[in-house]
Amino acid sequence: MTTHSQAQVFHALHGEGLLILPNVWDAGSARIVEHAGAKAIATSSAAVAWAHGYPDGEAIPPEVLVSTVREIARVASVPVTADAEAGYSRDPETAGDFVARIIDAGAVGINIEDGQDSPDLLCAKIEQVRGAGVRSGVDLWINARVDVYLFNLAEGQAAFDETVRRARLYGGAGADSIFVPGAVDETTIGNLAREVGRPLNVLAWPGLPDAARLKELGVRRLSAGAGLAKASLGHTHALAEAFLRDGNSSPFFEGAFAPVKVNELMRRD
Repeated sequence: MTTHSQAQVFHALHGEGLLILPNVWDAGSARIVEHAGAKAIATSSAAVAWAHGYPDGEAIPPEVLVSTVREIARVASVPVTADAEAGYSRDPETAGDFVARIIDAGAVGINIEDGQDSPDLLCAKIEQVRGAGVRSGVDLWINARVDVYLFNLAEGQAAFDETVRRARLYGGAGADSIFVPGAVDETTIGNLAREVGRPLNVLAWPGLPDAARLKELGVRRLSAGAGLAKASLGHTHALAEAFLRDGNSSPFFEGAFAPVKVNELMRRD
């Protein structure tokens, strides 16, 4: 399937109910997640950074991130969307050029975040990113992340109002959907879904309603974020500690995934 076709599929997925994205960190995890039934592959910036021995927060070299996206796109038969963090620059044009490299690597969607910067800065970046997609001939899906709740930039009604204000600015600048990590309670999520003006994306979080309820509330996209990576690395740490302690091999061959032949999953038809 061509990148153009993948982009069309990815757009359509946002109109078919709730798109659930179990975020990945490399080509192998992408194959596993696709085999599990994912309709699209999304990266997590934190997970990709950790997989290469870096902390989250644009510490991983940009070329490593681009290379990771290219390797994921190589093995995936479903659309790929990449977490571009804040575009690896405060300069909008430079951020747009960086996203162009991600598109060239095979992504048909990106996340880009405001963090604690001015909303006007992200608006300018979104405009540049949209231009990069046009120049690449890809109908890029831009998921703009609003970090008001994530970074506790405001509380209560003020947080809601600021999130909606930013979301509308980003939509006007060219964002296709709005990502609001940290929004958890049903009332807030339902109100956001009605007010942000674009499809709403929420993040896996303790206390978050299940998929069926999120769909009822009007959410169109649910991301695991770094959740799978945290759980996988945590389980690896526990297994390693136990193995170092007693050398018991049995845990490696137990559990729901143990019978699956991982090597077979890495082969594409």
